[in-house]
Amino acid sequence: MPQRRSHVAPSAAQTELAAALSGLRVNLDAPVEFPTAVLAEAEQATASQPELDLRDIAFATLDPEGSRDLDQAFHLERDGDGYTVRYAIADVPSFVAPGGAVDAEARRRGQTLYAADGTIPLHPTVLSEDRASLLPGVDRPAFVWTFSLDSAGAVTTFRLERALIRSREQLDYVSAQESLDRGEDGAVTLLPVIGALRIEQEKSRGGASLNLPDEEVVRAPDGAYAIERRQPLPVEDWNAQLSLMTGMAAASLMLDAKIGVLRTMPQPDEKSFDAFRHQTAALGRPWTTGRYGDYLRELDRADPLTLPILEAAASLFRGAGYVVFDGTAPADAMQAAIGAPYAHTTAPLRRLVDRWSLTICLAISRGEEIPDWVRESLNELPALMQESAQRASKLDSATINCVEAALLTPFVGTTIDATVIAVRDDRATVQIAEPAVTASAPIPAGTAAGSVVRLSVRSVDIAEGKIELVP
Repeated sequence: MPQRRSHVAPSAAQTELAAALSGLRVNLDAPVEFPTAVLAEAEQATASQPELDLRDIAFATLDPEGSRDLDQAFHLERDGDGYTVRYAIADVPSFVAPGGAVDAEARRRGQTLYAADGTIPLHPTVLSEDRASLLPGVDRPAFVWTFSLDSAGAVTTFRLERALIRSREQLDYVSAQESLDRGEDGAVTLLPVIGALRIEQEKSRGGASLNLPDEEVVRAPDGAYAIERRQPLPVEDWNAQLSLMTGMAAASLMLDAKIGVLRTMPQPDEKSFDAFRHQTAALGRPWTTGRYGDYLRELDRADPLTLPILEAAASLFRGAGYVVFDGTAPADAMQAAIGAPYAHTTAPLRRLVDRWSLTICLAISRGEEIPDWVRESLNELPALMQESAQRASKLDSATINCVEAALLTPFVGTTIDATVIAVRDDRATVQIAEPAVTASAPIPAGTAAGSVVRLSVRSVDIAEGKIELVP
């Protein structure tokens, strides 16, 4: 889908918006500053030297432009008819002392929060954006997963080792995609090949991807806030497949050892499937045969009705959570959207649970005992991650609501066209094209999803993030 960006023009509304966004942190109990003891411990933190030296491998990172918290680096090569994929993960466990000040603060935060006016990191930036980050041109300890793939992209063997690496390049999604489009050779040359094979493996497992357009609040150099919506680039989907493959390998290790923490999601029930089928039929794009993952993959991204279909499909991707186990593997270990057991393992700089997953997997790979601190704290993880996820969700939605209200401020008292995305009773979720705003509005009886309605912007409240639209 084409990129859309709507700006809040510098004005009184912009000033009010800045104050509202700043206030969100306080209202959500999202700590910004780190306590002195945490900063002091982070400054002194060092990692032990790994025995394995893989600095001769030309690893590269691939992230949004300007990122400093680099969790993963990869190296791809052909191996006969198949491929070798090396996937390095930042060695955060070596920098965070169990029971220490940094550990305690990370448990309180749970994950990095991305606010419109700045990042609220999980760890002090001396770790997350410096010593533990897989920045280019510097030596870093890492958890290195090495996968052997056959010609169809299926994993035949894998291993996990702790090693010293040196990333050669820091790539960003846009420039990497442009390089691939020009046919240039480089670190990502094999990524479309391996990524496409892994997507085929996902299809065969019955996995599904939602792939809604990204919605992000960004800040322009002049200080004006904007909402940017764009479809993820192909290179992002291919890169995500490397992370998914690693998460599935981690899950298999932990299930075999009967200790660990999995990210699970139940299969949608028949009631959810029936409701989704009804919605696709109402939109004129009926899902009649095959698996829902295949149906979603085949949607035409240029079709204006694809967005409301994807919005409706969100009901099929609910119920994700964490399951911990020690001694007995869980009866239902599946992550339904992935189509396999799965563990969060590849983002330890930004997500708390990954530190446990990596520590467990390394101990299993080495045939060592699981550290006592892991076993003693394992049962705490689901609640800690749920709390942080709720905080992140509230921050994201409140931020978007405030910015959307500011975007519509100049339109108060005017009429505007909107596309109906979903209908519930006498109200609908509608999408305004310009400015790019999603809102709720009352609609006339019989209005169908996919139709265009004319709405009046009656009022907005930037501080509360509220918009009042009427037919």
